[in-house]
Amino acid sequence: MISTKNIKIIKPFIISPLINICNKVLAQGNYPKRLKVSSIKPVYKSGDKSSPSNYRPISLLPTFSKIFEKVTYERLFDHLNNNAILNEHQYDFLSEVSTEIASHILLN
Repeated sequence: MISTKNIKIIKPFIISPLINICNKVLAQGNYPKRLKVSSIKPVYKSGDKSSPSNYRPISLLPTFSKIFEKVTYERLFDHLNNNAILNEHQYDFLSEVSTEIASHILLN
């Protein structure tokens, strides 16, 4: 697995091919199978360290998978915003809005 630190170092050399790959993946709708594989690691929560119930699993994705996820999110979000597709009362997963604002609107 290539680390994020190494990706940042080699970014100037891989950005152009990476953009081409992202465009192809999005245009064809065919996500590479190797990027779907993750490592599951246990993370200690609290309590008895010998008890499996005191651990939660986390999924470690490949760095390139995270890059594709971010590119897809940015493009989809731009499309939704530019075409006014999001409902004006959408409060989840948006910056500068919160459940407090939703509650205030609901109660007033």
